[in-house]
Amino acid sequence: MHKLGLTLFALAALAVSQWLALAASADINYPWCARYGGDMGGASNCGFSTYEQCMATVSGVGGFCEKNLFYTEAVEHPARRARKRHDND
Repeated sequence: MHKLGLTLFALAALAVSQWLALAASADINYPWCARYGGDMGGASNCGFSTYEQCMATVSGVGGFCEKNLFYTEAVEHPARRARKRHDND
């Protein structure tokens, strides 16, 4: 019975770690996608920062590059100004 409990705990820990890894990788979003054809079965890879990087990947294997419609550029917020403190003595 003790071994069964340890096994179930290990499987649960493995499942949670896989879920966390998947959730972390889902946040990666790049502006260019490679669309493969032919023997690749229509696969895609949206992991390219530049058009040139994408084209270098599809050259020789077939396919094309297009903008990632789901890409949202990271918005940088301006730095907050420090408030001046006025001491009233």
